[in-house]
Amino acid sequence: MANNKVKQIWASGKAVVNAWLAIPSGFSAEMIAQCGFDSVTVDMQHGVQDYLSMVQCFQAMHAHPVTPMVRVPWNEPGIVGKVLDGGAYGVICPMINTPQEAKNLVSYSKYPPQGVRSNGPIRAGMYGTAGSYQKTANEEIVLLPMMETRTAVENMEAILDVEGIDGVYIGPSDLGFSYGLVPKLDRDEPEILKIYEKIIKECGKRGLNPGIHCSGAEGAARAINMGFKLVTLSNEVGLMSIYAKMQVNQTRKESGGKA
Repeated sequence: MANNKVKQIWASGKAVVNAWLAIPSGFSAEMIAQCGFDSVTVDMQHGVQDYLSMVQCFQAMHAHPVTPMVRVPWNEPGIVGKVLDGGAYGVICPMINTPQEAKNLVSYSKYPPQGVRSNGPIRAGMYGTAGSYQKTANEEIVLLPMMETRTAVENMEAILDVEGIDGVYIGPSDLGFSYGLVPKLDRDEPEILKIYEKIIKECGKRGLNPGIHCSGAEGAARAINMGFKLVTLSNEVGLMSIYAKMQVNQTRKESGGKA
């Protein structure tokens, strides 16, 4: 298995620009993989992706230098092992609220002795010669538990102390929601920004990489300048509809009321 590009970028001190796929289509995955992203995440939690569409997205992206990742629907050993066997180099896992849940995620994702992942890398094995995948998988796979609730924030340091994770991934909508705020992506409330600062500081102390979901370039650049090490630009549905609306509105505006 080649070195994980996400880990290489982090080692160089830079931030990773991540894409997000909600559409179950190898064709749209192939297009997104050519747009300059460092990694591309298939969303099996809130996207309309299933396991087969994830595999199709990975197959479509394989010719391009992007790291294939997945947001799993839940912290459950069956799906975590299965997405890794399907070729995921990174796993983002929702709603990790306690150090025990983070330890469980690590154990589901790692081969023995670090974990309990079952052997059978049906597609992932293609990334190395026979038997070599298992030798490097534990080090190569990126694990990002999602920190997106008040409970997770209260347990922040204990979660970040769990051995085997590479950082955390902030879900701003759910995080705000759990503090009684409107669910949205680019947050500016002082209480939330203070949480971000603490997450970045605590990750920095431990050599971990905090990631966050953003609505677009402006929020992503702001997050990188705050110290986030992985930023997601909306998802392909958002990017497509924002640009389509912009084009339609411009057409109507510039045609002098003829459309």
